[in-house]
Amino acid sequence: MRSMKDERKKLKEAVLWQPQDEQKVHCQLCRWRCSIPNGGLGRCHVRKNIDGVLYSLVYDKLCAANADPIEKKPLFHFQPGSRSFSIATPGCNFQCVFCQNWQISQMPLTQNVLDGQACDPEAIVTAAVQNHCTSIAYTYTEPTIFMELCAETGRLAKEKGLANVFVSNGFMSREAIEFAKPWLDAINIDLKAFTEDYYLDLCKARLEPVLDTIRMIARQTDIWMEITTLVIPGKNDSDDELRSIAEFIANEASVDVPWHVSRFYPQYKMPDNRPTGEKELERAYLIGRDAGLRYVYVGNLPGACAESTFCYDCGEMLIERCGYQILNNDIEAGQCPHCQSKIAGVGL
Repeated sequence: MRSMKDERKKLKEAVLWQPQDEQKVHCQLCRWRCSIPNGGLGRCHVRKNIDGVLYSLVYDKLCAANADPIEKKPLFHFQPGSRSFSIATPGCNFQCVFCQNWQISQMPLTQNVLDGQACDPEAIVTAAVQNHCTSIAYTYTEPTIFMELCAETGRLAKEKGLANVFVSNGFMSREAIEFAKPWLDAINIDLKAFTEDYYLDLCKARLEPVLDTIRMIARQTDIWMEITTLVIPGKNDSDDELRSIAEFIANEASVDVPWHVSRFYPQYKMPDNRPTGEKELERAYLIGRDAGLRYVYVGNLPGACAESTFCYDCGEMLIERCGYQILNNDIEAGQCPHCQSKIAGVGL
């Protein structure tokens, strides 16, 4: 039988942890802050305590790699029209019943396996360059839980002139934000709802740490941030809840933070819920604008007018989109060419 000593020879020591008594370790990567006994796993099921040392089990387990439009993340105000080399490893620290990537995000929990292909940071960056990408996106699953690969790839990407992007549930610890701040350029955070019950019942998670992450990124970093809410009929689509989300973004982050209200399609453990209607998304869009947000977008509804970027001041269309494709971009040096108002973003 293979010993834990033999097992750890092939593993990557984790970042952001501290030893505790009796060979326990305290993981500081996300807001669960797991205390893990010897031989045990964290809540994410991809970090293991072996003889009092915490290891990542997914550092060399790449389960997805694609060159995507940056708009797919979705990021509409960060290098619009560019391509982002997108990667993932198995696992997540949430258990969302509507997850669209549940086959890989829940793989360690539901299948007790960690399938993936070994691919080192140098190979990932090389693939990004070869695919004419200007950034690397850590996405599809929760990037926080494969922070070791993100960090090494991210630092190398910066040396090669590439940007780094997270698509995250926002449950990272403050230590993780500080750790990623030198090399992380942009992030899209899922603010899934505005009630603790929703997070507890549908995600097996908590709301307040996500709000804390949004506040910290907005106030204490230069990381460009956009926020997405998947609007699920009967779950988080009331006027009061949508207004609470929009007002939180406007007051606690910035009116310049883009808010993406996305259409729900039946997925995973919610196959019987109906898709979000077009009028429901239009209502969410108007609630966001009424709350003072300058940039509100409708997602997963190709052809909607609210996919495009309009000047918040004069109302002129500046970036015309259809799905993930940009049809026209009139922004000049970060400004509206019609009224010279500054349009928030990076690389516009």
